[in-house]
Amino acid sequence: MKYLLAIDAGTGSVRAVIFDTLGNQISVASREWIHLEEPHVKNSMSFDFDKNWTLTCECIKEAIVDIDAKDILSLSATSMREGILLYDKNGCELWGVANVDARAGEEVKYLKENFKGIEEEFYKKSGQTFALGALPRILWLKNNRPKIYDKVASVSMIGDWILARLCGVIATDPSNGGTTGIFSLKNRTWAPKMAKKIGLKDDIFPPVYEAGTLIGHVSKIASSKSGLSIDTKVVMGGGDVQLGCAGLGVVSDGDIAILGGSFWQQVINISSDTIPPKDMSIRVNPHVVGGLSQAEGITFFSGLVMRWFRDAFCDMEKLEAKEKGTGIYEILEKKAASVPVGSNGIIPIFSDSMNYGRWYHASPSFLNLSIDPLVCNKASMFRSLEENACIISAINLEKIKEFTNISPKEIVFAGGASKGELWCQILSDITGCLVKVPKIKEATALGAAMSAGVGAGIYKDIKSASKELVVWGKTYKPNLQNTKLYEQIKQRWKKAYKEQLKLVDKNITTSMWKAPGL
Repeated sequence: MKYLLAIDAGTGSVRAVIFDTLGNQISVASREWIHLEEPHVKNSMSFDFDKNWTLTCECIKEAIVDIDAKDILSLSATSMREGILLYDKNGCELWGVANVDARAGEEVKYLKENFKGIEEEFYKKSGQTFALGALPRILWLKNNRPKIYDKVASVSMIGDWILARLCGVIATDPSNGGTTGIFSLKNRTWAPKMAKKIGLKDDIFPPVYEAGTLIGHVSKIASSKSGLSIDTKVVMGGGDVQLGCAGLGVVSDGDIAILGGSFWQQVINISSDTIPPKDMSIRVNPHVVGGLSQAEGITFFSGLVMRWFRDAFCDMEKLEAKEKGTGIYEILEKKAASVPVGSNGIIPIFSDSMNYGRWYHASPSFLNLSIDPLVCNKASMFRSLEENACIISAINLEKIKEFTNISPKEIVFAGGASKGELWCQILSDITGCLVKVPKIKEATALGAAMSAGVGAGIYKDIKSASKELVVWGKTYKPNLQNTKLYEQIKQRWKKAYKEQLKLVDKNITTSMWKAPGL
């Protein structure tokens, strides 16, 4: 038996997943990781490349413990997008940040004040604003760490960094590199003139290869650290959402998916020559399938909020899960299933719907709590968080519809959230759509395995691999009576969130996350 290895570097964890060449998941190993604020740098989120490389290698070793490493034909990697690594001329890491690092507020203000209309100009070409883009962050480095900036010779994304550690080749693909905002949607390559225009180096951009391109083999150094064979091919991967969509069969124009991980993404495939909307309300990214881009909404921290709720309030459920040999979220969902639609009136204030041009959130909170423990308890609060993620997804899909004219009737749902029966049904009820869940729920890792398989010559290309390997598990039909109720709840939530934002504006409460420059 021959195998493919997918390495998935998410916001909250890194995983190594082994698949056979038929797309069956053989093993998985994971390590949670955190991205700490840099001392004395407000709103920063640093990426500890040395520590995180060790965690990555631990995952690989654990995943391959029961198989012969020589039977792994190829590997690829995927990652949270927007996180970047900078390297010196020898390919050694100098500096790295995770995806929602927001340290560059002053740089964003400087760019907007001194280059009138520049964000709109760059957005039209790249589909990205400065909110999560690389330009302000690199400018911050130039202004605040000039000695490091002077040494910068190359830039890549976090998934690319894993591949570079494994084979020594620094490169990127359109789906991941495109999220830097220094990129052309139409041409699917770097746009260095953007960097030059604002006074940054324009010669630090590595080669761009499409996902599935063979770029090297595992080096001897990486082999000794990870346990992999030096014969294993290293193949260009891509962004987690885009490869996740490949792992969901979302590879044709007009296909729709929601990926429920640490963050949630709502995406609709569109032609790569589509010009992004003028109001900059959503983002547009290159897909891993040539000729396609994706209109995308993002829901902040949905999975991480669940982890927080679990760790802060659910010690008893952890013990119960251990005793029963089941997952804690499964136990919480069973309890939440008896809570009525609307979670007894609880209004969770966490992520907002997407406003890419001026993006910030209210302070995390639960509104409209009751002091009746039969009404307001862990089960009802847990359900409210599940409903909240789905409500925001529905709003983001509505925003994308305004731009694309595509109305969702069928949604493919995957990621950790799709493991929850209740969460899937809530999503179907709130959107009023048929929800399809693939048999392999770890779609992002499967997409990376597809990329690895293309590079090894197992599959013709990403699209054909997707059509061949994706197998459907369950479908969920909407309860249209619940859909009507959720429409009222959604409108009430919008009004409540708007009022909570006013408290942030008045400096009474603290935003959960605020884009740089706001």
